[in-house]
Amino acid sequence: MLEVGMRAPGFELPDQNGEMHTLEEYRGKKVILYFYPKDNTAGCTKQACGFKELYPQFLEKDAVVIGVSRDSAASHKKFEEKYGLPFTLLSDTELTCIKAYDVWKEKKTAGKVSMGVVRTTYLINEEGIIEKAFGAVKAADNPAQMLGEL
Repeated sequence: MLEVGMRAPGFELPDQNGEMHTLEEYRGKKVILYFYPKDNTAGCTKQACGFKELYPQFLEKDAVVIGVSRDSAASHKKFEEKYGLPFTLLSDTELTCIKAYDVWKEKKTAGKVSMGVVRTTYLINEEGIIEKAFGAVKAADNPAQMLGEL
């Protein structure tokens, strides 16, 4: 996990609509950048829907919410439409951003070891500096936790 106080690594990734986004375009706003393992899984759906429910409050605090996984833009589009998600989902199929933010780790599931995204959330300030970093977050609790951090 990256350290608080570090400059957040830049990225250029497509969203669920195929439009490219960079971290730089959010300069001047607080950014909730959350990394999650997979669209349409139980935990990831709880987390995304939690951010959806609180989204107006994030906007009131001049913050944006951005989800990142290695799913395709098409998968993200289906996920967004199925749950009415109002925020950006970035597709990192090449793992460039996922690795830059140090969330690609060895995981153990049912005794099987594999590499995957560890659910992690960063709060990046208006100048692009990591203000808070939370690893192995609880999917259902993370949205309210991040709102509290603002």
